[in-house]
Amino acid sequence: MPQVVSIQFQPVTKLYYFDPGPYTDLLPGEWVLVETSRGKELAQVAVPAKEVDASELEGPLKRVLRRAGKYDLDQRVYWARQAEAAKPVCQQKANAHGLKMRVVRCTYSYNGERLTVEFVAEHRVDFRALVRDLARHFSTRIEMRQIGVRDQAKIVGDFGRCGRELCCRSFLREFHSVSIRMAKNQSIPLSSSDISGVCGRLMCSLAYENDMYAKARKHLPKVGQKVITPDGPGVVRYLNVLLGKVSVYLDSGAMKEFKASDLSLFHHPERVFSTPFEE
Repeated sequence: MPQVVSIQFQPVTKLYYFDPGPYTDLLPGEWVLVETSRGKELAQVAVPAKEVDASELEGPLKRVLRRAGKYDLDQRVYWARQAEAAKPVCQQKANAHGLKMRVVRCTYSYNGERLTVEFVAEHRVDFRALVRDLARHFSTRIEMRQIGVRDQAKIVGDFGRCGRELCCRSFLREFHSVSIRMAKNQSIPLSSSDISGVCGRLMCSLAYENDMYAKARKHLPKVGQKVITPDGPGVVRYLNVLLGKVSVYLDSGAMKEFKASDLSLFHHPERVFSTPFEE
């Protein structure tokens, strides 16, 4: 099986497999120089060398060229400072060209031959004139990259309603699909303030426990179903999925809470529900 080392180009971002070559003793946190489709880049080891099945590889592996030396690391600091200084300049020039865009981050390549400008905009932007202007100003090749609001939140950083740093900033390497169905499974109010993150999109955390809730709901009646309770028939009004309890509006006019295992389906009394997570 091929041996690979997992590399990240920015903190807490997607991991890429590289051929470690003779550098099989690389440790997490070490900086290395790697060969990419866009030339040489400085990157950081995230996971040490390991063997993987060939089916996990998407194509030929690029190589780790060598460990980064003091000069490489000094250059990294230098170009990071240059990129930070370039950000307001790029924004000023975008404004001067009348472009409705916000520059989020600027990044220089390993040797400073390319400046990547990441920005957000509501619509597609014709930035050809801006690119020419920036190329003249910085005397380097310019690459414009339009990103989404979730990427912007990951780059800028913030704190979530839980009081902790955003998941995408602290540990979530890639964004996954999140749907309104996940909020419904967890009985979360569907108001935007309850289910939206700082980026304005559905919170990534909705997906964390969704599988557990979806599985638990299979043991419970649905809201609106008519059931038979120990106190007579009624209609399900609310589910407490974690506790396995069901609030039922009884035909007598009372609202009462029951364990799911005490209920059965009105039209099919033989269908008895169960309480999830019950020991």
